[in-house]
Amino acid sequence: MTMPRKRVLSGMQPSGLMHLGNHLGALENWKSLQDQYECYFFVADWHALSTNYADTSRIREFSRELLIDWLAAGIDPERSTVFIQSRIPEHAVLHLLLSMMTPISWLERNPTYKEKQEEIKEKDLSTYGFLGYPVLQAADILLYKPDFVPVGKDQLPHLELTRELARRFNDIYKTQVFAEPKEHLTKFPKVMGTDGRKMSKSYGNTINLSDTEPVVRQKLKTMVTDPARVRRNDPGNPDICPVYDFHKIYSPQAVQEQINKDCRTATIGCIDCKKLVADRIVERMTPVWDARGRLSKDPAYLNDIVTKGSNRAGEVAKATLHDVTEAMKI
Repeated sequence: MTMPRKRVLSGMQPSGLMHLGNHLGALENWKSLQDQYECYFFVADWHALSTNYADTSRIREFSRELLIDWLAAGIDPERSTVFIQSRIPEHAVLHLLLSMMTPISWLERNPTYKEKQEEIKEKDLSTYGFLGYPVLQAADILLYKPDFVPVGKDQLPHLELTRELARRFNDIYKTQVFAEPKEHLTKFPKVMGTDGRKMSKSYGNTINLSDTEPVVRQKLKTMVTDPARVRRNDPGNPDICPVYDFHKIYSPQAVQEQINKDCRTATIGCIDCKKLVADRIVERMTPVWDARGRLSKDPAYLNDIVTKGSNRAGEVAKATLHDVTEAMKI
């Protein structure tokens, strides 16, 4: 008999269009996990409400675009269960039940709670939903009893809260409903945005998977470089140049070494350097763009994938919630 594959679960908020940072940081990893694990990947549309509750006009659009990006980048619905969070009401029920036993101090110590409030000053985040979103996140994870959750080191505190809630539930109700999911540590490359800061929707400095080739090339033309390199014949420092960071991701080693040398000696200018990396990015993204074009024209196929995936996920969620309510005697 073959042993069942271990289970992995991960989700993503539809709070905007996917960009190269998401692609390199999450999707490439998800794609590789499909070969080894039973994978559950979900669109966390309820999570998007934690910061976008006042304007929900584009959540459906972003959810659809997210699904298209996933499939175009290689997420295979025949090998992975792809679904939308709000299609599974058990997420909300388990969130409610866990919130009844979650100490407020656990939520207030969340390292991103105050950071996000400082970062997103234009929105009122003094809400229960924003404070309590880690409990919803824990419910998302525990419903599917995954063995592993793909995370970077900066996300470990979030996963630890999930484990603490699993332990607390099991201890209070003298049961072993929840196993503690382990981290699947992933090294996410730091992808720089066009303004030299980390690529982020909130900074408006992204190169999106849905951008066309001309748009990508234009964005790269405006990308900041070494600020000390003012004139064409000024030598540059690739170590502090965001464009060179793209070369380290997309260009072959030999090209990286040549660019490093030529930049320091002013043999190559920033315009030519940007064009070289744009060619590499376009080469890598062309298959994704082609797939996006096909998927965008087939909404029936997308709906079928979501329906089938949500049905599969729903069966697992129902079984877990049954175990939970039995343990709680409700």
